[in-house]
Amino acid sequence: MLVSSTIAAISTPAGTGGIAVIRLSGHGAIPLTDRIFQAPGKGKKLIDQAANTLHFGSVYKGKELLDEVVVGLFRAPHSYTGEDVVEISCHGSLFVQQQILQLLLDEGAELAQPGEFTQRAFLNGKIDLSQAEAVADLIASGNSAAHRVALNQMRGGFSAEISLLRDQLLHFTSLVELELDFSEEDVEFADRTLLIELSRKIETLIRKLTESFKLGNALKNGIPVAIVGETNVGKSTLLNALLNEEKAIVSDIHGTTRDVIEDVVNLNGVLFRFFDTAGLRHTTDTIENLGIERSYRKLEQASIVLLVLDLTSTTETLLTRIEKIRKKITDQQLILVANKSDLVSEEVRKNLAAIPLKKNESLVFISAKSKANLTGLIQQMQALLSIEKVNPEDVIVTNLRHYEALTKALEAIERVITGLQSNISGEFLSQDIRECLYYLGAITGQITTDEVLGNIFKHFCIGK
Repeated sequence: MLVSSTIAAISTPAGTGGIAVIRLSGHGAIPLTDRIFQAPGKGKKLIDQAANTLHFGSVYKGKELLDEVVVGLFRAPHSYTGEDVVEISCHGSLFVQQQILQLLLDEGAELAQPGEFTQRAFLNGKIDLSQAEAVADLIASGNSAAHRVALNQMRGGFSAEISLLRDQLLHFTSLVELELDFSEEDVEFADRTLLIELSRKIETLIRKLTESFKLGNALKNGIPVAIVGETNVGKSTLLNALLNEEKAIVSDIHGTTRDVIEDVVNLNGVLFRFFDTAGLRHTTDTIENLGIERSYRKLEQASIVLLVLDLTSTTETLLTRIEKIRKKITDQQLILVANKSDLVSEEVRKNLAAIPLKKNESLVFISAKSKANLTGLIQQMQALLSIEKVNPEDVIVTNLRHYEALTKALEAIERVITGLQSNISGEFLSQDIRECLYYLGAITGQITTDEVLGNIFKHFCIGK
C-alpha cells in the first residue's frame, strides 16, 4: 500500500440536506478524527475500535459542541481506498459541514482533490483504471441502461475481458520471442497455423468491443435522434410532445424553425438526444437555408432519423419525400413517422403501409397534436438499438479513451495476422504484438502515465 497524507472532503453534493458525509482517508484518518470526536462513556477512542463499525458521538471545536454525528470506521486494506477511511455523518447544515471540515484541516488533514479517493483506490490496487472511470460514469448515469453498463464495468466485467485478451497475447508473444532466442538453431516453438487462429479470435473480440462503442456512447450521452421533414408536417409539435413541454415554437407559417433545437429526455429509462431541424424545402431565405444545411448535418450525426410525414398529403408526395431522405442517410435507422393519422381515412393509412420498407426502416402512425401512439414510437426507437437487451453481463464500451485504445490495438493485431500470413520475421511479429498489449494495458492502467491519470481524475467530483 502506498504511504500518503491524510485527505478530507465533503462527499455529499453541495447544498442543505438531512445528512451530509465528510470522508477522510490516510494513515492518520482515525487518530485525527479522535481529536475532535467524543463518544459517550469516558475514554472511548476510535483508534481502539474494530473495523467496519459505527459510533455515535459529538464533534467539538475546543469546548464548543458543533454537532452530534455518526462515525464509520474502515481499516486498511479493507476499505474503498485501501487506506484507513473514516466517514463522518453529520447534519446537513452547510455551516456544520464547513465547520467540521475546517476542524479536520486544522488538525492536519489536507483538502482532497477531485477524484483523489478513487485515485488512491487505483494506486493501492483496489480497482483498475477502467473500474475507476466507471465510478464517475455510475455517478453521472442518467438512465437505467447507462447505470447497468457502468455498474458492470465498475464490478470488473470490462476489465476481465481485457485481461483475457492480454493473457492470450502474452502467451502468444512468449512463444514468438522464444524462437528469437534460438534463431540460430532454426527451432519453431509457435505453430503458425495456431497463431493465426488465435490472432483472429483476439481480433474478433477486440472488434466486438470497438463496435459496441456506438451503443455505449449513446447510452451514456443520449441516443441522437434527428427529427426531419418538410415544413409544417408536425416536427416541432412532435418534439414538444416527446419532451412534454413547449420547447419549440409551433406555427402554421412555413419556415418557423430556422435552426436546430436540441434537448435530452429520459424515456422509459433510456436517454434520447433529440434534434428538431429546420423544415426541408426550397427557399430563397438565406437564414432558413443555413438552418436546412444544419439539418442535413444532423442527419449524419444521428443514430435514428424520424422522418415526419403529413398524411394529408398525397401518396405520391409522401413517396417523393421518403426517397429524398433515403438518399441522404447511410446506416442510420429510419423511422417513417406518419403524422396526423387521426385526420385521414383507413384507406390512406393502408396505402402508406403498403410501401416496401428497407432493412433499416420502420413505419409508425401517430398524431403528434393529440399524442396518439407516442408510446409506440418510443418503443420502436428502443427496439431499433436493442436497448432492452442490455443487461448487467453485457460488456459495452462507453469511454472514448477506451475506444481509441481498442482501435489502435485492433490495428496492431490486424498487422500481426497479415505478418503471419506473409511469414514475416518473428522480430516484427513481436513488435506488433507488444503494441497491441500496450494499448490493452493502457485501458486498465497496467501501462499509464501521470498525465493520463491527472486528466482522468480531474473530472471527478470532490469527495469521490
